[in-house]
Amino acid sequence: MAPAKLTLTLRVTGTRSDGYHLIDSEMVTLDLADSLEISAGDSLVVVGGGEAVPDGEDNLVRRALRLAGLRASVVLRKAIPAGAGLGGGSADAAAILRWAGLRDLSLAATLGADVPFCLVGGRARVTGIGENVEPLDVGMVTGNAYTLLIPPIHVSTVEVFRTWDRLGGPRGDNMNDLEPAALSAFPALAEWRDRLANATGRTPRLAGSGGTWFVEGAYPGEDRLVVTVSS
Repeated sequence: MAPAKLTLTLRVTGTRSDGYHLIDSEMVTLDLADSLEISAGDSLVVVGGGEAVPDGEDNLVRRALRLAGLRASVVLRKAIPAGAGLGGGSADAAAILRWAGLRDLSLAATLGADVPFCLVGGRARVTGIGENVEPLDVGMVTGNAYTLLIPPIHVSTVEVFRTWDRLGGPRGDNMNDLEPAALSAFPALAEWRDRLANATGRTPRLAGSGGTWFVEGAYPGEDRLVVTVSS
């Protein structure tokens, strides 16, 4: 299984000389998950996810296998929406690394900033470029419900960070520094934020770089997905 993650808070604390951004965030594992069937061979079949999930050499499953120096035939069944900021690809890569017995978080971070957390799971403070994962007491939040609204908008993390730089590194007033940049780069996100706010009476937060909006609590309804924190 490859569980999704939810970024509850995100601060951008700086930029390294190589251009990578430093973060300080809190992430939790959700009960929403992809699944992988792994057997002998050398192939990848993606079931679900649409064209947003490529099955070529850039797929994070293939990249994780190369990093581990292994070959396998993988059937990847997608339940986590792509481009939604829920760590779908990172979760898939982490599942491969766990299967391969590779637990080096710095090495995992070379695949993507969310892969180290997805490898550890639970609840954690994540810093650096994602390679520093400090486990927190997941028991305090296990079972907590969140309502997600996932717009039909594929949000590019690279473009959001590029916009954050162009805007001069704004601080978000909603516990996510990337929210202003995401709204600037992808203005249509605002409509979906307002839709969730009107349905729940709460102020939505952007999940990571987007494009999922979420509020705490269970508010089932059209276009909304209720998930819970798992250990």
